[in-house]
Amino acid sequence: MLLHGIEDPSFVRRDNTLAKPYREWGVADQVNVIITNPPFGGVEEDGIQDNFPAEFRTRETADLFLALFIRLLKPGGRAGVVLPDGTLFGEGVKTRMKQQLLAECNLHTVVRLPNSVFRPYASIGTNLLFFEKGTPTEEIWYYEQPVPEGQKAYSMTRPIRAEHFADCVAWWGGPNREGRVETEQAWRVPIAQIQERNYNLDLKNPHVAAADHGDPEELLADLQTAEQKAANLRDQLKAILAEALLR
Repeated sequence: MLLHGIEDPSFVRRDNTLAKPYREWGVADQVNVIITNPPFGGVEEDGIQDNFPAEFRTRETADLFLALFIRLLKPGGRAGVVLPDGTLFGEGVKTRMKQQLLAECNLHTVVRLPNSVFRPYASIGTNLLFFEKGTPTEEIWYYEQPVPEGQKAYSMTRPIRAEHFADCVAWWGGPNREGRVETEQAWRVPIAQIQERNYNLDLKNPHVAAADHGDPEELLADLQTAEQKAANLRDQLKAILAEALLR
């Protein structure tokens, strides 16, 4: 907070936002903008899930926060949220939450981040979800954020930086998201396709050809050949070592 110019953070209350019952968050609590990276990959303590409606009850922290964000946005409010891949493809409670999200909000953009963004702390695939409350989703734009050229992955010494998003910002189309076009990194998906997939939002880049790993039988045969070669080399090495010990 000091880095953001807040010299006296004494007004900040350290608490678990999820501990307040879902239905107690009223109109007076709603906000215009939510920008957050909620904790994910963990579970909540006993009793927290009971603060939420039955259809949203889960112990997974990220899911509970998503439900809360939808409730806390004012009509016309905007949100930018970091969420894991599991939220995109998960079923059950996750499906019901995504149904509500797409019904109450316009999930206009999903930026898919490289798996290495949070290394070394985690290698979980993550995404940036941008949505506005008040109108249902009609289509979702996806943008696949690449690792910089000449770099295989992000790390503690080579982290993701704001300038790495320059191409995404140029493609974005300003405040009204005007002039967006499909590129090798960007594609759009109509809501009907999302519904056909039972609200699975985990869509891969259609402009990138899926890797062809070959015929399974041929791969197995190649593996057996390689193992046999390794065994032969191991026997040769044993023979050489045994001969050397006898000298």
